[in-house]
Amino acid sequence: MLCMTSDYASGTGCPEPHLRRIAKAGFSHVHWCHQWCTDFLYTSPEIEQIKRWLSEFGLSVCDVHASHGQEKSWGSRRDYERLAGLDLIRNRAQFAEQVGANVIILHLPPEPERATDDPDYGPRLRASIDALLPDLATCGVRLAFENMIRDNFPLIASLLREYGPDQIGLCYDSGHGNLNPDALDCLDALKDRLIAVHLHDNNGQSDQHLPPFHGTLDWSVLARIIAASNYAKPLSFETAIRETGLQDEDEFLAMAHTQATALREMVDQEKEVQQ
Repeated sequence: MLCMTSDYASGTGCPEPHLRRIAKAGFSHVHWCHQWCTDFLYTSPEIEQIKRWLSEFGLSVCDVHASHGQEKSWGSRRDYERLAGLDLIRNRAQFAEQVGANVIILHLPPEPERATDDPDYGPRLRASIDALLPDLATCGVRLAFENMIRDNFPLIASLLREYGPDQIGLCYDSGHGNLNPDALDCLDALKDRLIAVHLHDNNGQSDQHLPPFHGTLDWSVLARIIAASNYAKPLSFETAIRETGLQDEDEFLAMAHTQATALREMVDQEKEVQQ
């Protein structure tokens, strides 16, 4: 089983062509990443249609990328925008429940460079998390915080200490991690809380979302850590066509599936070694 992101070519508009091609390429699961950075709210007619497409193409949803929104932004200092952003995240949790996913992935609001720049950042963040958790529990959904290009592992680690594994976990984004020299060590230290992955590669200089083995990431080390972690879902790939030099989506997805299969075999081999 392997999972492909729904927004490999575009993250807005009708997702049906993307889902059809993902299934045709041999993926069994989809990481729902459509509308991840918009104020879009999923309604019952849209959810029911998405469920019909998933059934038609034989796809399951691995997890859902929750939206930080543009005006509905849970990290906003404007309280009405922050509260609207929380409702946007609740919408994604409800969507996840309806399509059979039990994890939503979220970007943490960027930390201020100096605490004095935004002294309310920490209390505001934790108040927002506390407000979300009862609704997420009702939906049977856990929250996974994603490591970012600007290293935020210390903040994620502190939140994982404060909240239980039944509430919050880590989403490891390998492309973001490849832009931070200590990211794999940080992942190794938190591997027991790993509940989602965004797997993709880059040249170590920019977030290119390339398929595995097309950049500079040390996949052997990452495969070892994933194999030793608590991660129990299909490997999930957040790769995109835009910087591969390919134009044909089917050709891109076939190549991405081949590379994804190779990485899955690496992880499986590591699990056998570690047993």
